[in-house]
Amino acid sequence: QLHLTMSEKNELTKSLEVVQKELEEKESEMKREISEYKGRLLQAEKDHQDALTEANRKNEVEIEACQDKVNSLEHFISSQKLEIEHLKSSKEELNNSLKEVNQTLGELLKIKVR
Repeated sequence: QLHLTMSEKNELTKSLEVVQKELEEKESEMKREISEYKGRLLQAEKDHQDALTEANRKNEVEIEACQDKVNSLEHFISSQKLEIEHLKSSKEELNNSLKEVNQTLGELLKIKVR
């Protein structure tokens, strides 16, 4: 009986050792997988950050180009407003001159009719 119990104990000990070894192997494999996933995650985060940085850089360049265009258009509009004011002034001067000429012509015609 003692021999049988000792034999069972040895078998159980061996089984336990096998199970412990399997668990250690599983744990080691899981640690390796976790490490691999962490590496992938870090790489994905880096790639994502790089993409964001590049997108921000492109946006800043585009914003700057748009701002330059807006400034250019504002300058153009300003110069066009000045030109319009100048043309209005010239038109008024021409209208006044035309009135004077018409007045003088009217007077000349009156003189001629007499």
